[in-house]
Amino acid sequence: MPADRLTHLKTIVSALPESPGCYQYFDQSGTIIYVGKAKNLKRRVSSYFLKTQTSRKTQILVSKICDINYVVVPSDEDALLLENNLIKRYKPRYNILLKDDKTYPSVCVTNEHFPRVFKTRKIIPGAGTYYGPFSHAGTLNNMLELINRIYPLRRCRQAVTTEGIEAGKYKTCLEYHIKNCKAPCVGLQSRDDYMESVAEVREILKGNTRGVCAKLMQQMQQLAAEMRFEEAQELKRKYDLALEFCEKSEVIAGYDHDIDVFSIADDEHSAFINYLHVTHGCINQAFTFEYAKRMDEEPADMLALGIVEMRERYKSQSREIIVPFPIEVELEGITITVPQRGDKRHLLDLSLANVRQYKFDKAKQAEKLNPEQRTTNLLRELQQKLKLQHLPLHIECFDNSNIQGSDAVAGCVVFKKAKPSKADYRKYNIKTVVGPDDYASMAEVVYRRYRRLMDEGGEMPSLVIADGGKGQMEVIRHVVHDQLGLSIPVAGLAKDGHHRTSELLTYVDGEIMTVGVDIKSALFQFLTRIQDEVHRYAIQFHRDRRSKHQVASELDSIRGVGDVTKKALLKHFKSVKRIREASLEQLEAVVGKAKAATIHAALNQENQEA
Repeated sequence: MPADRLTHLKTIVSALPESPGCYQYFDQSGTIIYVGKAKNLKRRVSSYFLKTQTSRKTQILVSKICDINYVVVPSDEDALLLENNLIKRYKPRYNILLKDDKTYPSVCVTNEHFPRVFKTRKIIPGAGTYYGPFSHAGTLNNMLELINRIYPLRRCRQAVTTEGIEAGKYKTCLEYHIKNCKAPCVGLQSRDDYMESVAEVREILKGNTRGVCAKLMQQMQQLAAEMRFEEAQELKRKYDLALEFCEKSEVIAGYDHDIDVFSIADDEHSAFINYLHVTHGCINQAFTFEYAKRMDEEPADMLALGIVEMRERYKSQSREIIVPFPIEVELEGITITVPQRGDKRHLLDLSLANVRQYKFDKAKQAEKLNPEQRTTNLLRELQQKLKLQHLPLHIECFDNSNIQGSDAVAGCVVFKKAKPSKADYRKYNIKTVVGPDDYASMAEVVYRRYRRLMDEGGEMPSLVIADGGKGQMEVIRHVVHDQLGLSIPVAGLAKDGHHRTSELLTYVDGEIMTVGVDIKSALFQFLTRIQDEVHRYAIQFHRDRRSKHQVASELDSIRGVGDVTKKALLKHFKSVKRIREASLEQLEAVVGKAKAATIHAALNQENQEA
C-alpha cells in the first residue's frame, strides 16, 4: 500500500466516531466498492487495516481502498436499514449481492374500475397491487383456482367503465354463460358487490383465509335465519372450498399474530436464505433468496441483511421473527426468537428443510451444467480428508485373489479424474509367493508395478489405495516409501463383517488413523466404486485362470495343436475319448495328414504308457 494513501486512510480512521453507522469504501475512480455497518464505526473500520489480517479477500479489498466515507445513525437498526438501501442502490463490487430471480410469479390485483386478478411475472408500478412472488407455482395455482371458484371475477382485458356500462357499450361473453363471471360489464353485478368480493380476495392473498371462512360462516348463518336457504347453500359451497384450502395450508394453531421465519445455508460462493411468512397459522409466503459472497461474511451478518431485504420486499408487519441462531440486531418493537421445541421449532425446521433443499437443487443444476466441477469437488474433498498436497487426479488400487494359495493373482485398477481408465488396468500372476500369503503377494505386485514405472519413466499415481485394512496399507507403504523411495501417499479401504466398505484409513504423523466419511455422501460412493471395481477385476482374472486349468484336456499338451484345431476336433468327435479312439484316416479328414499324424502318435503313446 503506498505510503501517502495509507497515511490518508489512517487519518480518516483516527477521526471516526465510536457510534453506530455505515461506512463506504471508494476506489481510485471514486466508485463505491464496499458498504458496511457497525455498532462502533472506529473499531470496525480500523480492523480492516490490521497487519494480522489473514483473509485474502479482505487484503484485496484493502489494497483497492482510496477513500472512506461514513454516516452516523441513531441505532443498530438504522445502520442495518441504511446498509441495505446503499447496497441495493450502488451494488458495490465486494458486497454480498442478491441474485434476484425475476422469473418467479406474483399475483396482481389491478386498479381498474372492476379489478382483475391474475398471475404475472412482470411488475408494472402503478398498475395494481402485487402479492408475492411465489416460489412454488403449485401453491399459487391452487390459490388462484380457489379464488376463481369462490369469486367469479371478470377475466377479460377490456377497459370497463361506468359510462360504457350505461351506454350499453359491452355485451356478455362466454365466461358469463359458463358461470365464471357475473357480467358486471352489462350491469348484472353491482360494483359494490364486485368490490366486496375483491376485498375478500385480497384477504386470501394476504394469507387471512381463516378470516374469510369466519365471515362466510357468519353470512351463511344469517341467510339461514332469514329462510334464504338457496343463497345460504351457495355460501356453504364457498365456505367448504375456503376451509379445505385453509386446512391444507395449516401449519400451527393458537397464534393470532403474524410470524416471519428465516433460516440460512451457505457454501464457498453463495448464501441461501429462506423466508416463511405465517399468518393465522398458515404459510402465506415462502421464498428462498441467493446471495453471492464477495468477502468472508459471517452467516449472522448475511442473515441480518436478508431479514431486512425480505421484510421490506414483502412489506411485512410481523412483530415476531424466528431465526436458527442469535443475531446481533435489535429491531424496534420486534421480538427475535430462537426456538428449541414446540410449534415454533417445527416452523424453523420447515424453513431449514426448504433452504437445504434449495441449496441441494442449485448444486445439482450446477453439476449438470458443468460435470467437471462435480469431479473437482469430489477429488478436493478427498484431498482435504486425507490432507494431500495435490489433487488426487490419478488413483490406483490393488487387490489379491486366490483359493488357499492356488492360482494366486492380483489386479490393479486405475482411476483418472475420478473415472476408470481401463486401458491402464493391469493383471498380475503371483510368481514368488508360495501358499496363501496376502501380504507377501501384495508386496510383490506393488514392487513390480512401480519398479517398472520407474524404469520406463511412466506416470506415477497421486494416491495409492489398498483394498484392505492396516496390514495391506503398511505393506504398500513399506514397498513404496522404504524400498523404492517414492513419496506417493497411501490410503486404505477397510470392509466390515458383511463385506461392505466401512472406513477410510490414512497416515497421520506416521500412525494409521480412520477418516470419517458420511456413508450417504458422493465421496463414500466414489470410494466404494473403486473398491468394488478392483475386487471385481481381481476376482474375474482369478476365475478365468482357474477355468483354464479346469477345462484343460490332453490335447493342450500336444505341440502344434492350437485352439482352432482343438475346436475342429471336438466339434466333429464331441469328446477327447472319441478322438483317442479315432483312426488315423478319420483324423486326417478333419485336420489334415501332418497334424493327424502328430495327434494320433501322441494319444497312442499316452494309451501305451497308461
